Parts: sequence; C-alpha cells; structure tokens
Amino acid sequence: MANKVRTRFAPSPTGYMHIGNLRTALYAWLLARKNGGEFVLRIEDTDQERYVEGAVELIYKTLADTGLTHDEGPDIGGDYGSYIQSQRRNIYAKYAKDLVERGGAYYCFCDKERLDQLRAVQEASKVPPKYDGHCSRLSAEEVEAKLAAGVPYVIRQKIPREGTTSFHDEVFGDITVDNATLDDNVLLKSDGLPTYNFANVVDDHLMHITHVIRGSEYLSSTPKYNLLYQAFGWALPVYIHVSPVMKEAGRKLSKREGDASYEDFIGKGYLKDAIINYIALLGWSPGLEQDIFTLDELAALFDISGISKSPAIFDINKLNWMNGEYIRKLSLDEFTAMAMPYYREAVKREVNYNALSALLHDRTEKFSDIPEAVDFIDALPEYDNELYVNKKMKTTAESSKSALEAVLPVMERIGEWDQAQLHDALSALIEQMGVKNGQILFPLRVAMSGKKFTPGGGVELAALLGKDESIKRLKKAIQKLS
Repeated sequence: MANKVRTRFAPSPTGYMHIGNLRTALYAWLLARKNGGEFVLRIEDTDQERYVEGAVELIYKTLADTGLTHDEGPDIGGDYGSYIQSQRRNIYAKYAKDLVERGGAYYCFCDKERLDQLRAVQEASKVPPKYDGHCSRLSAEEVEAKLAAGVPYVIRQKIPREGTTSFHDEVFGDITVDNATLDDNVLLKSDGLPTYNFANVVDDHLMHITHVIRGSEYLSSTPKYNLLYQAFGWALPVYIHVSPVMKEAGRKLSKREGDASYEDFIGKGYLKDAIINYIALLGWSPGLEQDIFTLDELAALFDISGISKSPAIFDINKLNWMNGEYIRKLSLDEFTAMAMPYYREAVKREVNYNALSALLHDRTEKFSDIPEAVDFIDALPEYDNELYVNKKMKTTAESSKSALEAVLPVMERIGEWDQAQLHDALSALIEQMGVKNGQILFPLRVAMSGKKFTPGGGVELAALLGKDESIKRLKKAIQKLS
C-alpha cells in the first residue's frame, strides 16, 4: 500500500467548479495515472453554511465530462469510505479526543463574548488576531468539571510555543516557520463537525493518500498539519502546492465576468478537451514545443518537476486558438451537430446547414461566435456605404455600384442555383470586364451580408441565401448606392 501513489481531489460543494479547482483535480489525476496509482474523490462538506444544493452532482458531472474518472468516491464507494466528510463525524470525534490525550490538542470552553473581547483588544493593539491559549492552561480537574457540567466546547490544536516547524514542498522547496506565529486553531467545532484543518489530515491518513496536491494558499497552514501528523505519529504525505490561476498580474479570475468556472467556458462554446488541454499547461510545462495533447498523452508526460512557482496567467487568446485547433479536428457532421443550437439561436429560416458549416468550420474559434457570424442570413443589417470602400480590393462606393449592376443580370439568368454555377458565371463576367476578382466579389459579399467580416465570400454567401433572397439583396444594395 505504501508504495502505490494515491492522490485525492477534495472539493467543497459550494457551487460551480472553478478553473483552479479543476486544474488541481487534473494534476492529481495525471499524477495517479502516470504512476499506475489511484485517484480518490472526497467531498469536504463540513462547512454546512456554504453548502449549495446540487453542487455535488455538478462535481460528478464535471469529472465525468472531462474524463477525470475516480477510482474511489461517494458515488462508487471504496475501501476507505464514507467519502463524504459530514458522514464521518464519529471518526473525527474519536481522533480529536485521542489527540487531546496525546497532548496535541485541548478542550476550549471560551464563549463568543470572551473571544470577541480578545479580538477587540488585539485589534486595538494592532496585534494579529490569535487565540491566547487560555483554556490550554486549565487543570485536568477544571476540564473534567466543565465537561461534566455540559459546558459547550471546541477542541483546539495545541501548538508548541517555541521552536520552528519545517516541511518540504515539491514545488516551493524547504519552508520553515516559527511556531510562535501559528494559532491554536479549532479542530473540532461545537457542533461536532471538524474544521478543514483537522478533517483533511485525518482523512488523508486514513485513506492512505501519498501525494497531496492543493493550492499554494495552503502553504501557510501546512506546518499546522505537520504538527498534527507528528502528534499522531503518522507518516507525512508528499506535498505539492500549485500557484493560483490569475486573469492578469494581481487579478483573479472572476465568476461575475464569466471566466472563473468550467461551466462558464462550456456555455461559451469551448470544447471540454480544449479546456483540459489548456488548463494542464497553466503552471505546468512538459518541456516540449508542442501545445496540443490528449488526456492520455498528458498522463504519460506529467511530472511534478514541470510545475512552476509563479502564478499562471490565463490567456484567453491562447485558449481561443487552442479551441479552434480542436474544432478543426471535428468532422463536418460533428461540427454541424455541435453548432446547431447556435445556428437555431440566430437563423430562423431554412438554410443548408452543411453548407454553412463548411464555411464556418475552419474559421470558428468558439461556438458562441457563430450567432454573430450568421445573423445576416435572416435579416440584412443596417450598414453604411463606407463598407464598400476597400483600398486593398481597389473598390469605392461608385465602383461597387457599377460592379453590382453588372452582376445583377448575370445572376438573374442563372437557372440551377448552386455554388459551382455562380462561380462559373461570375468568373466569366470578371474575365469579360477585365477586372480583378475582388472588384466584383468584394462588393457582392458586402451586398449579401452587410458586414465587414463574414464566414465566406460573395459566391458562397449567395449560394447559401438562395436566388430570390440574393437578387433581392443585390437590388437593395444598388438602390442604396444610388
């Protein structure tokens, strides 16, 4: 058992799956899979005030959706359950009392009024707020009397007043803290539920977790965890703390701005494989020039030594590029199936969706861009004649009017309306007029779409819109330019 790598993902069911949380789960999964180990899912729901209905189901769904399958967990069981902390209350009570007997913890009977007064005095003195250890000095008789009288209590960790505590982290190296700076934190609350500080240590030990991967915000708490391991006489796990994911230097990803959760990105039309690939590289490098990896390839390459100490900056442009690469790997039928909800959002008239997909497949970075790209199909937007002016194409409003007037009778004569017929007829016109392609096709594209950027050229758009609508838009454009 000791030689087998066992990692865990231990989220709190407090709502959506943050990108940083998903990355922690991914790294824990990759480390386990790379080493032929086991990946455990544990639900840390001891903070009942922050519990959100449906959040546990969302965790299951996200892990299943992304392929991060767990070997043990609340939904599939295992040898070390229950895997939901609120169902392990008796276990924590037993170990908390055991720790008191070992001298690593003590009963604290201080009520809220005394703790508030203590904090007020410390704040007035500009001293960092910290419990003063009052109840650690009670005699055994005083403690027994209070317990017998039913006085409410919590159990606090007994931190040594002197000396230092050191630990090694695989990313940040050796870290030492003065014990005098550590607080006697609550381990078991008055309701009998543990705090995170206690539950994660007990559970990691009992579930034989060998490698603990978590956010670097827990670095400052790790000495307290180590003191608990030492007090129990338990072996320490390997610590791997990962730096946060930032929107930009000094600024975190924001749920309000729609860039913090996995669901946000799925809702914006990103592919799950692209999201996983991208967040794997947020703070970790395989040391290769390559950027695109399957989940299996990531598992084969993953190594702790590639994790960076620096906060990872979330580059939305890089994600967009990567998502576009994944979209291009889809077959045309797969693309159409995934694009259909976005087509339906913007296009109410019947069009050839396969033809539309053929235009968009190589140009789409994320599916939520589609409605804006195709909204001209239902209705021509209001546009300015300046759109016809293009230095590169050598077109002006006047030259565009002449071009469209030449195109109109040619298009009216076409019998079998398809892209090939349109292409041949317009190519013949261009040759006959002795002009460049763009001088005819650019004005046609504007007339068909009323937009600066479109998913295809004039011929493709006219083929998509059909003969009647194309002729109608041509006439409207000529009138607009007159």
